[in-house]
Amino acid sequence: MSPNVLGALLMMASMACFTLNDTAIKLTDGALPLGQLLTLRGIFSTLLIFALARYLGALRFNLRWRDWVLVGIRSTSEVVAAYFFITALMNMPLANITSILQALPLTVTLGSALVFREAVGWRRAVAIGVGFAGMLLIVRPGTEGFNVWSLYGLAAVLCVTVRDLATRRLSPDVPGMTVTFSAAFAVLLFFGAFSLGETWQPVTPRLWALLAGSSVFIFGGYYFSVQVMRTGDIAFIAPFRYTGLIWALVMGWLVFGDWPAPLTLLGAAIVVGMGLFTLYRERQLLKR
Repeated sequence: MSPNVLGALLMMASMACFTLNDTAIKLTDGALPLGQLLTLRGIFSTLLIFALARYLGALRFNLRWRDWVLVGIRSTSEVVAAYFFITALMNMPLANITSILQALPLTVTLGSALVFREAVGWRRAVAIGVGFAGMLLIVRPGTEGFNVWSLYGLAAVLCVTVRDLATRRLSPDVPGMTVTFSAAFAVLLFFGAFSLGETWQPVTPRLWALLAGSSVFIFGGYYFSVQVMRTGDIAFIAPFRYTGLIWALVMGWLVFGDWPAPLTLLGAAIVVGMGLFTLYRERQLLKR
């Protein structure tokens, strides 16, 4: 098996794990307050990530001050993104919120141009514009399908974009697992404090099973995503990130009986197509 094929399989496994994590969280169906839910999951996932990082020997905290600032920005963005994403997930079909997240390659490219003054040619600029037109087909502002949860999904995209832009500026020698553990620990601390203002609910065996499954799946997602960074050509592997949408469509239909409206599917296809084109253009520019 070539490194590129292995990398593609790892990326697909990562997307499958993240989608299964989302499915497990959505299956809790609001039985637990948000703070309690993310605190309990955070305990499991943080311990698993810590164990993985120790096993890989990738936990190091003697970072430069500049890198700590970026880790702080990234972790804060992760916390806010978790709030908006989980809230939207509990109130929207799985495929719809996942479709909105497919805009990330476009928003990160746009953010790099605006914040870091990276050059964006007219082809990629057009792709970003068309991609956001596809996004409007998904959220459909001004229609009955548009609600506050669509805005929560867009806010999650904005937060993840900030997270990814901060990640891009980290020094190359900063271990990825140190960054991942810091974000997971920040989410645990924030929602642990947040949950103190909530009335904790009893956790049934079913809920414990869903929380444990969610933690294992998010652990698998992080693990496979770390391995992806060490395997093959990222320009070749990156498009396989979009298999997450396929998983969301399948799980949404099988588990929740949801199937997106035709306009949502059309918008998702446009966003994915423009994202793939953006990745293609980046690969072409790297070859020059």
